[in-house]
Amino acid sequence: MKLKLLVLSILTAVTVEYALAEPLGLPPVPIPADNPQTPDKIKLGDKLFHDSRFSSTGKVSCATCHDKNKAFTDSPLRVSEGINKLTGTRNAPTVLNSAYLQTQFWDGREPDLEGQSAQPFINPVEMGLENHDPILKIVRTDPAYVVAFDKVFGKRGEQLTMKEVTQAIASFERTVIAGNSAFDRYQYGGDKQAMNAAAIRGLKVFTEQGRCVSCHTISQTHALFTDNRFHNLGTGFERIQPDVKKLATAFSQAKAQGTDVDIAVLTNKNISELGRFAVSDEWRDMGAFKTPTLRNIALTAPYMHDGSLKTLPDVIEFYNNGGRINNNDPVNGFQSGGIRPLNLSEQQMTDLMLFLVSLTSLPN
Repeated sequence: MKLKLLVLSILTAVTVEYALAEPLGLPPVPIPADNPQTPDKIKLGDKLFHDSRFSSTGKVSCATCHDKNKAFTDSPLRVSEGINKLTGTRNAPTVLNSAYLQTQFWDGREPDLEGQSAQPFINPVEMGLENHDPILKIVRTDPAYVVAFDKVFGKRGEQLTMKEVTQAIASFERTVIAGNSAFDRYQYGGDKQAMNAAAIRGLKVFTEQGRCVSCHTISQTHALFTDNRFHNLGTGFERIQPDVKKLATAFSQAKAQGTDVDIAVLTNKNISELGRFAVSDEWRDMGAFKTPTLRNIALTAPYMHDGSLKTLPDVIEFYNNGGRINNNDPVNGFQSGGIRPLNLSEQQMTDLMLFLVSLTSLPN
């Protein structure tokens, strides 16, 4: 309880630092060869990202669930709300630094931002379109879009497809980069006053006894705070564990017959808990979800793929208990092997939380 009260008091006083053009603590943004960045393309992507006409109700845009004022999430919602307040099964991950991710979505079902950006439009609990045709009608006829797409891609009318729409959105998202946090200035900028003593102790817990760095990686030159891999932590999995083989077999058969994975995982809570398995059909991926970045983690509550942990102290206690809400909970048979009790003291947990707060920054 003391830890939860402390985090609330700190977040009310946190000072947001804005990232530099090339943010300290981050590597160069990977840009695909077939979608180079240009200022006009980025501006167009920004406009598309915020256009609510691309939903069946005309009220939901990409920015609805990825709000700049909420560190590009929809905090404090546990799971995202789409058209008509319909809810999905997963917590909205931040767009911040998504340019560095090797796969997109919690289960990695899309390989890049271009592929990811096309999906929410046609998901029934997100933006609710039956297909992409209404989007194409708008961008082919709206005078501002006609001029912009012609300038950026040299295409008009029927030449303009969803490929150009998603390329523009992805180009904008690749500019949503956050570094230059207090941690970055301490670790990479040589400013040993950037973090206070408690946060420095928390960094030691993070890299040593807490073993957080095993998945939330830090290198000598930068820190992505993700290994881009998938892990079964145990959250939410207990609901399907007794019938997991039956559920997994049935879903694999349905997928082979054409079931859309994107729609299935966001409309069925049980299928959602299959995690990476729903994409790969590999048993080693059962219930596994992608390691999220920890940057701006203090601003994006609640946590985990299902939003089941409300606060940072809750998350720390969860890991300290070996991936359980409390020490009496059973460990599921698919849980990643590295998850085990940490035996951190109250002081260590407080220090660790203060270190996580030091990762706060926002983009320009």
